[in-house]
Amino acid sequence: MAAEPSVGALVRRASEQLSDLVRAELQLAKAELAQKGRSAGLGGGLLGGATAVAYIGLMALAGTAVALLALVLEVWAAALIVTGALFLVAAVLALVGRARLKRAVPPVPRRAIDGVRSDIDEIKERVHR
Repeated sequence: MAAEPSVGALVRRASEQLSDLVRAELQLAKAELAQKGRSAGLGGGLLGGATAVAYIGLMALAGTAVALLALVLEVWAAALIVTGALFLVAAVLALVGRARLKRAVPPVPRRAIDGVRSDIDEIKERVHR
């Protein structure tokens, strides 16, 4: 008959396993955040490029609107109307963007957090047995 391990040996083994588990969860969190960071960086770069092209298009559209209004108004009045409309659009976009940023959630390694919670629940359940 094999000898049962001592309480000290069991505690030491549980401690080592818990350390290994925590290290593994930290590695998962690190990998998850790195992946999210790469994805966010690429998305941000693409949005920056789209914004630059849209800005050039907006300048061309503003010039077109001024030229169109200049057919019926003085050029200065047409330019003033288009400028005012652009500032109004900018204000609306700024307000909407500010509201969205306030609701933004910081990037969180969800899977790693869920894994840690699951591990803690499992450990608590086994301790209470």
